[in-house]
Amino acid sequence: MTKLDRSIFARLTILTFMVILVLIFVFIVIDFSENSDNFTDRGATLSDIWNRYYLNYIPEIIRLVSPLAVFVSVLIIVGHMTERSELVAIKSSGVSLYRFMVPFVLFATIVTVGVSYLDGYIIPKSNADRIDFEREFISRGSQRVERHKIYRQDSPQSLIVINYFDSSRNIAYGVTMFNFEGNEIVRQKEAVRMEWIDTTSVWTLTRSNVSAFHAGGIHRTEIARMDTTLNILPRDLHRTTADIYLLTYPEIVDYIRSLRRSGAAGIEVPMVQFYGKAAYPLGIIIITIIGIAVASERRKGGKGAIFGLGLAISFLYIALMKIIEPFGASGSIEPLHAALLPHIIFFLVSMILLIRAPK
Repeated sequence: MTKLDRSIFARLTILTFMVILVLIFVFIVIDFSENSDNFTDRGATLSDIWNRYYLNYIPEIIRLVSPLAVFVSVLIIVGHMTERSELVAIKSSGVSLYRFMVPFVLFATIVTVGVSYLDGYIIPKSNADRIDFEREFISRGSQRVERHKIYRQDSPQSLIVINYFDSSRNIAYGVTMFNFEGNEIVRQKEAVRMEWIDTTSVWTLTRSNVSAFHAGGIHRTEIARMDTTLNILPRDLHRTTADIYLLTYPEIVDYIRSLRRSGAAGIEVPMVQFYGKAAYPLGIIIITIIGIAVASERRKGGKGAIFGLGLAISFLYIALMKIIEPFGASGSIEPLHAALLPHIIFFLVSMILLIRAPK
């Protein structure tokens, strides 16, 4: 790296860090003003609020604001160099715009990797603690995806229907199990309740009625209590909108596999969430290129015009992600395509802006 590269890299680091700190402060102030009544009404202490809530929220805030922080830093630094004709002098010395971009793209790549690691391995634990606090003091938490009439496929030849699942005690009520041979039901088992036993990793059925169907008729048996082993685990029955955000990347892959194995419906939602959070950091590199292309040209209105144009593009970027996401969740678009499409579109936009930027 040249002296200029090191200078740009250092300025980017310092400025991005300062912008992130300011955004964290603003977010905490706004959030506290909105939730202070809930905190006081429910008896939350300052220690609880800071240690259990905001300290656990800061990693998530960093993930959310990092693209904006890097973008603002790029606009400020490049815009300042353009206004003072430093960029013109650099180009006149034989340094192309593409070479000038190297420290910016390198910095954006490092931040992208850092945010990906933070999102994949650090944030899930802090989110779990924060959501527990929200449930206790703010009455805000994840929503159950399925509450009644839960259908799961234990194997290709068996189906389980559960009327209601109590996730706090891992007890299912009104359980019916069907076993098939071809298109015919050969066995049906009904139980008043089914409880998960952690120590033995089995389900215990209470007050079961077993009906076996055969050519000669139906044979029924009543069993007061019996243990059974299923491929379905409690986590396969208790699904919420926040599941993906509480798991590390390897755990998410295993979670989605378990949903597929158990025949759960609505699997597109967690898949879109997973692909979306995995692809989100890529926006840092894309928006960095856009920032350089926008700020490297003098515009009427000076820095105000640069910031206005840059922020308009960034808001369109975020809006496009939010608009396309529901189509992936509904199955209209493949979940992977729904997550990647906004980034692909704005990558093309960044290339067009970069090509049109003065070299």
